[in-house]
Amino acid sequence: MKDKLIIGGHEFNSRFILGSGKFSLDMTDAVIQNGGVEMATIAVRRANKNGEANIIDFMPKGITLLPNTSGARSAEEAVRIARLARELGCGNFIKVEVIRDSKYLMPDNYETLRATEALAKEGFIVMPYMYPDLNVARDLVSSGAAAVMPLGAPIGSNKGLLTKAFIEMLIDEIELPVIVDAGIGKPSQACEAMEIGCAAVMANTAIATAKDVALMATAFKLAIESGRAAYLAGLGRVLERRGEASSPLTGFLGEIL
Repeated sequence: MKDKLIIGGHEFNSRFILGSGKFSLDMTDAVIQNGGVEMATIAVRRANKNGEANIIDFMPKGITLLPNTSGARSAEEAVRIARLARELGCGNFIKVEVIRDSKYLMPDNYETLRATEALAKEGFIVMPYMYPDLNVARDLVSSGAAAVMPLGAPIGSNKGLLTKAFIEMLIDEIELPVIVDAGIGKPSQACEAMEIGCAAVMANTAIATAKDVALMATAFKLAIESGRAAYLAGLGRVLERRGEASSPLTGFLGEIL
């Protein structure tokens, strides 16, 4: 099947995006290989080490880097971090992440929108992390975003698709890829996100906190592939009040009685 994930004109076979923020450097390669990952985030502060070991050195060849603006509290800070990432050789992809709330770590949609507009004008392929608000998502599209990345639940919570109904609105109304980012805690939740039509899933904490991180990466890979296949196949309808025989049992009994 020629089912490609296309972001900013770039094609990917894998729909599993790795958030690498919580991985030790020496585990990064194993997780990427086991998960079949083709795109991985990097925090710019982990890449700007002035000669010390940095995360870029541990990324396998061919991986598309997705630097994020982690730590930015305003649009202006996000723009500066994005420019630094490009100067460090990370390419034009950028995940815009603007968080002023230090308790719940909720994204600031309005500062994110400002940063997206500015960076898109500078030629970045912008993938904004946002709370799934349909009006904001529409504005992000108009501002030049290449994808929208709504949270499923608060960062690091592993609570799953708490915002499922709002994400479904984005899937129905937004022409860009909708990528669930944050909160996915289990492969089954990643599968569910793909079944409803998400274009991809990003995971970090759920894998980094597993007992066997490489095996968990494999589990997420398979779950995402399974969910995508189910979505493309078309899920069966759900009956609300009564059962329905899978074979015409009533007619069969009538024939033999």
